[in-house]
Amino acid sequence: MAEELIPITMFIALAVVISFFFWFRYKARGDMQQTFRTAIDKGQELTPEIIDRLGNPPPPKHKDLRLALIWLAIAVGLALCGFAVPDPSGHALQGCLAGAAFPFAIGVAYLIMWRFTGREQ
Repeated sequence: MAEELIPITMFIALAVVISFFFWFRYKARGDMQQTFRTAIDKGQELTPEIIDRLGNPPPPKHKDLRLALIWLAIAVGLALCGFAVPDPSGHALQGCLAGAAFPFAIGVAYLIMWRFTGREQ
């Protein structure tokens, strides 16, 4: 019975995380609209530039670098997990290294984007 709860718990946790993501995005948009209403009620003029700047703030300067470091850290963690598994045949290490290749490639891609586009801002 306990083994059956593991996948159920995983899917419930995933659903909760996704629900929180959408809930907080919904609340942020509601707060933004309340800010617009308050500004209009007080007589402030809202130009399209101000609305765009408030509604879509520019991304942080080093966002690509931060994302690259996160993906590379995930790849290193997966690779280290393969070394920590006691498997004399080496299949666990190969599997973990294969799984680490995907976040490693994504991290390298973000590093390349940061290198070529991050300096222009």
